[in-house]
Order: sequence, then C-alpha cells, then structure tokens
Amino acid sequence: MTRLQQLFMEQGQSPWLDNLRRGWITSGELEDWVAQGVRGLTSNPSIFTNAILGSEDYDEEFSDAIGAGMGVEAAYWTLVSSDIRAALEILRPVYDQSNGVDGFVSVEVDPKLARDSARTSQAARQLHEQINAPNLYVKIPGTAEGLLPIRTMIAEHRSINVTLIFSLQRYAEVMETYISGLEEAEGDLSAISSVASFFVSRLDTEVDRRLDVIGTASAQELKGRAALASGKLAYELFQRTFSGPRWEALEQRGARVQRPLWASTSTKNPDYPDTLYVDGLIGPDTVNTLPDSTMAAFEDHGTVARTIDVGVDEARAVLSDLARLGIDINDVTQQLETEGVASFEKSFDELLEALETKVDSN
Repeated sequence: MTRLQQLFMEQGQSPWLDNLRRGWITSGELEDWVAQGVRGLTSNPSIFTNAILGSEDYDEEFSDAIGAGMGVEAAYWTLVSSDIRAALEILRPVYDQSNGVDGFVSVEVDPKLARDSARTSQAARQLHEQINAPNLYVKIPGTAEGLLPIRTMIAEHRSINVTLIFSLQRYAEVMETYISGLEEAEGDLSAISSVASFFVSRLDTEVDRRLDVIGTASAQELKGRAALASGKLAYELFQRTFSGPRWEALEQRGARVQRPLWASTSTKNPDYPDTLYVDGLIGPDTVNTLPDSTMAAFEDHGTVARTIDVGVDEARAVLSDLARLGIDINDVTQQLETEGVASFEKSFDELLEALETKVDSN
C-alpha cells in the first residue's frame, strides 16, 4: 500500500493532485497517479499557463481553433476544456466507487471576475453546463464578492471548489454560505458537493517576513508555525460548524459536509521539511491537494499519522503570541487574498499575451 493510499484508508484524508498537463493525460502518467492513490485533481490559471506555454502539446489544437475563427481567449478555453474533460474521465471511476465523495477535477473561472459577483455566477454556470460532468468542480475565489455566486451555485445544485481562503473569518463565512445555499436548494441534496480550499504555506511566507522585520528571539521562535496553527483551528471550526440541529436537518436531505481542502502545500522555505504542510494537517474528512513534487516527497518519506487535532491549544497560543508581537493576522490574510487574486489574473493575462504573439507570428 502506498502512503497516498494509507492517507485515505487509515486517516480518512483524500490526496489530490495539484497540477495538470496534457502530456500526463496522453502518456498515462495521470492514470498512474490515480493507481497510486490520487483521488482528485485541481487546476488554476497558473497551472495552465505553465502547461500550455511549457510544451508543444497544445499547438495543434490551438492552431485548429484559431483556424476555425475563434479568438485567442475562446481558443484558450477550448484547450482547458479538453484537458479537464480528459481528466474527468480518468477520475470518474474514483467518483463512482466513492459514491461521489472523491474523483473531482477543478477548473477555475476567469480570474478577472474575482471582484464581480454577477459575472462570476454567469461564468461558473456556463462552465458547469458546457463541461457537464457530475465530478466537475468549478472554482470560485472565496473573496467577499465570491460569496453570493457560491451560494447561488450551491442552491442550483452545482458543485463548487471555493478557493483562495486565507483567514479563519473568511472560512467561517464560506461555510455559512455553503449551508445557506443548501437550505435554498430544492429536493435531494446528495449530488451537491463542495470543498473549501484553505491556503497554508503562503501564510507562513508572509508571517515569517514580518517576524524577520521584528527580529527578536521570540519572533524567530514563531517562524514556520502560523500556517499549521491556522489549519488546525480551521479544522476545529469545521467540526463545530457541521454539527448540531441546523446541519442535521440538511443531512436528512442528503447533504454532504463541505470538506476543508489544504492548498498551497508545497514548502516555500527550503529550511523547512518538504512535507511540512502534509504531515502536519492529516485527519478525517479533509483533502490535501499536492503539487507532484510534494506528492513524490510525501510518498518517499512522509509520515502517515493523525495530526490535524493535535496541539490545538498550542495553535491558539501561536496566533496569540503573533498578535502580542504586533502582527495583525487579518491584515496578513487580506494581503494574501489580494496578492492571490492578482497572481492568477497576471498568469491569465500573460498566457493570453503569449498566445496572441503565437498567432501574430504564424
């Protein structure tokens, strides 16, 4: 049994792959990952930028789309949809065998829409209708403007991956949005699924930077601890939210919990263990989406043990100690949300510019 399989079989955590490229589909590598224990897949604009610009695998389909009269952006979505459909087919057996718990593939709405509620709803609905697969997640950023579209999509029985969550406060709002959407939805709720993508490593990167500015010994002792602390407190919040009479009434209608998904799990600081954000956040009813390099590292030397609810009091103390040092965690997470949206939008723009150049050069 692989470590990835152990994660699910022994600890109830689903390992998903945070990457996609066409070569993996055509070579059978993605199927190999699934055989080793991968139970889902996530993508984002940066992933597709690297995939499309980093190989010639897409050139023929792109040329055909342009030759058929498509604009560059429409041609891009054709390339993305092809990869997503192929991945959905590969993951579909996992979806069927798990009774709709896993086997999902995520595709993100145009990142330029992150601050536009109405157009985000329209784009998410369009992606669901065009790709039309039960194991499709459409990603909507968990910005303030994203909450209404998320609620609307859930009420329409559309499955959603809420992405770019950095703060506990926003996470609480996202779970409330999901539950409210379920309450608005009619009929049986068992086909509706959602995950809430809580980003971890980027939190340590920014908090560590601020701790270095402070420079004291007590500040240095807190480096590399904010992300896991926030994840543990997020899990506690998850358990508290999906319990009690309100949730039980939805469960009776077939509702599924919105699992927390640990995202941004590659270690950015080379001084930290390369499996830090996997080993430290293992527990039932969770997902960890790993870049292939992190997944390979975990399979090689990761530790499979329940850690998500170990040291919760210490996690609270970490955030309290940060506050005493003058680090405003809400300011940190707001900055990270803003940067995250901007980063995806920049990747998307850079890709379209590169594709425009490709058209002009032919």
